Amino acid sequence: MKFLCLVSTIDLKMNLGCTPSWWQLFKAMYQCGHEVIVVPYLGRAIDSLWWRSYKNPCLTESLLMRKLTDKRTEMQVTKKKKGKDVNKVKGVFSEGITRKLTKIFVQPRWKKLLTTIFQKEKHIDIVLVMNLPLNQFEGIPNYIRTLSNVPIVYYDGDMPTILPQYAMDRGFKFNYYENADLSEYDLFLINSEGVIEDLKKMGAKKVYPFHYGVDPDLIYPVDVKKDRDIAFFGFGSQYRERWMKKMIAEPSKKMDGIKFVIGGGNFGIDLGDADIVGNIPIPEYKYFVGRSKVNLNITRKSHASIYKTSTGRIFELPAMGAVMVSQPYNGLDEFFVPSKEYIQLNEEDNIEEIYKELLSNDEWRAEISHNAREKILKSHTYTNRMQELNRIIGSII
Repeated sequence: MKFLCLVSTIDLKMNLGCTPSWWQLFKAMYQCGHEVIVVPYLGRAIDSLWWRSYKNPCLTESLLMRKLTDKRTEMQVTKKKKGKDVNKVKGVFSEGITRKLTKIFVQPRWKKLLTTIFQKEKHIDIVLVMNLPLNQFEGIPNYIRTLSNVPIVYYDGDMPTILPQYAMDRGFKFNYYENADLSEYDLFLINSEGVIEDLKKMGAKKVYPFHYGVDPDLIYPVDVKKDRDIAFFGFGSQYRERWMKKMIAEPSKKMDGIKFVIGGGNFGIDLGDADIVGNIPIPEYKYFVGRSKVNLNITRKSHASIYKTSTGRIFELPAMGAVMVSQPYNGLDEFFVPSKEYIQLNEEDNIEEIYKELLSNDEWRAEISHNAREKILKSHTYTNRMQELNRIIGSII
C-alpha cells in the first residue's frame, strides 16, 4: 500500500515526544513492503532511507507559531508559580485567534499542496494523520475526499493527556479536541484502550487501540559499565509528582551509597539527593539506560490510571535490557508479566527494600532483563505493530 502520512513533525530537533516513534513506525512500514510519503505540519521536511517527503507548505508560519506558543507556555508557567489562573493568558496566543489564522492562512496552502500530491502520486491507498491539531485541520479530511475516495485515519499517540480535561495543564501547545469534528475521519487509532468509548462519544466513528513499540535494530542493549544504581529519564513532573517523590526523592535521601541519576528536565519538585544530569540526546539514551542497574517507569497519573495506556518508555526500557521498576500502572501487566519481566510497585510496598533486594541480586536482574527483552522481540516490535495495522486498515478498505 501507499501511505500518505501527515505528521505533527518529522524533525527530531523540534523535540516532540512522538517523533522518534514515527521514525521507527515508518521504517517498519517500508520494511513490510509499503510506500511511505511524509508531510510535516511543524518544521522542515526530511527524507530518509525509508520514506520520501513533501515540503511543509507553511514552514515559516509553523516555526513562528511554535515561538509564539512557547512564549505562551512560559507565561503560563510564570502565572502558575504565582498561583494565578493559567487559562487567563490571552493576546495573540489565544486558541480562538490561532484557529482563525489557521483557517485563513494555513488551510488554503495545505489544500493546494494536497491537490498537487494527489495529482502527482498515483494510487494512494490511505491517508494517515498523526497528532495534528484536529481543530486546526478541520475540513481538510472532507477536502481530501473531493480529491480521492481514500480512507482517512487519525492516529493519536498522546492519549489520554491530549483530551481537553488534561491538555493545557499537561503543557500541550493547543487544545486539539476543542470544537473538533471527529466524524471527519474513518478511523481513530489511539494508544489508550481506556478512552475508546470517550472518543466514540465525542463523535469518532471507529476507534482501535494501536500501541507504541520499538525497532530492535535501533533500540537495543549496549555493553557499558553499570556505574549507577537507579535512573529515570523524562520531561516534566506534572501529574507524576507523587510517585517521583516516592520512588526518587524519598529513597535517595534514605539510601546511603545508592546513586540515583535523573535525566530530562522541567521538574517542579524536590528530587532529594538524586543527581540531575539534564537532557539526554536520543543517540545517547541507550547508554544512559545501560549504565544503571535499575530504570524507573514513572508516568503521568492519567497514563497510569486509565486502562492499558502505552507510552514509548514501557517498551524502550525492556528493549534496552533494562530492569524496569514501575509505579502502579493499570494494564501494564497485560504487556509484561510482573516479577518475571518487570517489577510492579504497589501502594503498600517498602520501596527502599525492593531497591536493595534488586541491587544486591545480580542474577535476578539478569533474568528480568533477559525475559523482558525476549517479550519485546516476540510481541512488541514495530513489525508486530505493522501486522496489527495491516489487519485494522484491511477492515476499512
